[in-house]
Amino acid sequence: MNNSLHAIPLVKLSLALIPVSVVVYILYRWSSEHGNALYAMLRMVTQLMLIGYLLNYIFESMSATITLLVLCVMVFTASWIALRTVQQRTAALYLKALFALALGGGTTLLLIIVGVLDLQPWYLPRYFIPLAGMIFANAMNSVSLAADRLEAELQHAVDYPAARNIAFRASLIPITNSLFAVGLVSIPGMMTGQILSGVDPLIAARYQIMVMCMIYSSAGISSACFLTFLKPKPD
Repeated sequence: MNNSLHAIPLVKLSLALIPVSVVVYILYRWSSEHGNALYAMLRMVTQLMLIGYLLNYIFESMSATITLLVLCVMVFTASWIALRTVQQRTAALYLKALFALALGGGTTLLLIIVGVLDLQPWYLPRYFIPLAGMIFANAMNSVSLAADRLEAELQHAVDYPAARNIAFRASLIPITNSLFAVGLVSIPGMMTGQILSGVDPLIAARYQIMVMCMIYSSAGISSACFLTFLKPKPD
């Protein structure tokens, strides 16, 4: 079995835009959202090409400083985006989201790179950065759902313990659904990528189990920490 993917020629890659064009055309005929779709596709292509060049540089540099700098950017940005739907955003609330993500995502990432994978060196960018991206992206979504749901429940005069419990369950719905669906409805991205690159499916399955465990735990711990930080002080 071939263990490496060949580069896709740009001419062939452009064929993937054909079904995209169909969707954009339907948007053009049915609504006025085709401009937004075109802009989104353009941003996607530009961002992915830029990150491709950036990751090449980071992987070749093998620098712990650069790797940790990228990690910091991830955490700070994820904390900001997580509160995007919250109506009353404050510096204190941002710090709580930041600490929650750093605690939940950081401890999970540390366990994976040191305990499970035993990376040598521990900051090996080719593994460290993609794993950190998966962890903090999912933790960010979970904290965002928790913040949004907690705010909604408190506005309906629900007491904090009940609102916290509802918000925590709601924050885990997407990742819990993915746990039920994995292997039956979908083959997740990491496992699919490994299989396409020629890795034995059983080995790919082990890596995917690791990934599912780490994103579930980081999401849950981050949400729990965030909701705990928001506990009102007793009068």
